[in-house]
Amino acid sequence: MLSQTSQYAIQAMIYLASRPGRMALNQEIAERLDLPGSALAKILMSLANARLIESFRGRLGGFCLRPEGLGTTLMDILRLTEGPRFAQRCLLGLEEFYGEAQCPLRLRWSNISGDFVELLEQTTLAQLARAMTRGEAGADGPRI
Repeated sequence: MLSQTSQYAIQAMIYLASRPGRMALNQEIAERLDLPGSALAKILMSLANARLIESFRGRLGGFCLRPEGLGTTLMDILRLTEGPRFAQRCLLGLEEFYGEAQCPLRLRWSNISGDFVELLEQTTLAQLARAMTRGEAGADGPRI
């Protein structure tokens, strides 16, 4: 359901949240997370332009989480990367071709999408970074 851009953005944000106040170069983040550096650079600049992270130029530059960034939610990131209505779109991408009424999952998705959106709005980078740092991400995902 999430685009590759969203996945990379979330991974980079969790990485930065796990090291608050510390700078990281694009190359460092890309290597650590095994992500393509060129794609990640564009995503990081988008996150910086949206003021979710800070970008510093120069020899000592890089990217870091803004001081208030630990309170950033998954929904904040996804609104930027997927657009404001992403949770309302057809999960299968069929609405573009057949219209919303034709999606075979529309009714079932509408029953659970509220819980999904609530989870995204309540899950912060601080919670995710803490869970990842403590190794609490198991088969069921991070315990938040």
